[in-house]
Amino acid sequence: MAEPGFWDDPDAAQKMSQDVNGLKDETGIFRSLEQRVEDLDIMWEMAMEEHDDSLQREIEESLVKARADVEHLEMGMLLCEEYDANNAILTLHAGAGGTEAQDWTSMLLRMFTRFAEREGYQVEMLDFLPGDEAGVKSCTLAINGHNAYGYLKSEKGVHRLVRISPFDANARRHTSFAAVDVMPEIDDNVEIDINTADLRVDTYRASGAGGQHVNKTSSAVRMTHLPTGIVVQCQNERSQIQNRARCMQLLRAKLFEYEKKKQDQIKSDIAGDYQAIEWGSQIRSYVFQPYTMVKDHRTNAETGNVQAVMDGDLEKFVEAYLRSLRKVV
Repeated sequence: MAEPGFWDDPDAAQKMSQDVNGLKDETGIFRSLEQRVEDLDIMWEMAMEEHDDSLQREIEESLVKARADVEHLEMGMLLCEEYDANNAILTLHAGAGGTEAQDWTSMLLRMFTRFAEREGYQVEMLDFLPGDEAGVKSCTLAINGHNAYGYLKSEKGVHRLVRISPFDANARRHTSFAAVDVMPEIDDNVEIDINTADLRVDTYRASGAGGQHVNKTSSAVRMTHLPTGIVVQCQNERSQIQNRARCMQLLRAKLFEYEKKKQDQIKSDIAGDYQAIEWGSQIRSYVFQPYTMVKDHRTNAETGNVQAVMDGDLEKFVEAYLRSLRKVV
């Protein structure tokens, strides 16, 4: 009997297929762009020869679209680290502040979901803990698509909101915080050693909406890695077995991030330029009142169009962050 080959591993085959499709999309955009530039060149020459101003608007609109496609391709070229092409696992946690912070977390959840949809990614809710009165205490998303981690790694850190609170009867200005964690989804080919003896597995009943089976049995799973204290949980799958499998996948990603942080710590200590991201040291501020502005404190990228950002328009900040990484390198 022949030994198992690459295509006998469904996860590896799926990852390869995803990467191939992503590269096809990028080359398709480039070829389409190349053809459009040639067409615009011909159209421009015809308009100049015939002194025809009627084509001006069409040419200008085509140039704007072409410029946007060029910028998208340039962003893709900035993704050169090992796991940039992987799917992303994104976790949101509300900071101190009760309902106000939990509402801010729900706003960030919507923002990242919209961004993923704009990029053509698939979003899967893995875990969701609703707020006491409104909003979200914490949640974990799987964002699946080519370069998902590469684009979203810029969002890791503390996000700060300043606004007039809709929950304050006196209409006072409030500051809220939410923490965002982003990890690459690691496939089975990456060696992350997990000893089952180091795991504590707890089961409980899933909360929230569900079918006849989901909320009546202990299908939800919480898994604790005892040596590191890392805890993962999943309750959205229909069976305990499926939730266990999802927890193992999340734990692999968490342990990968844990080991990566240790290596980064060593490198930063040697370089003498280590600054931890901790509560209160936000990476980005979103100001709704008394003026409107979103500013990234790492790159100084900013915009006054807060609503567009909250609707998922993060390209400006993602690109600025990726370019800053290249400058450091």
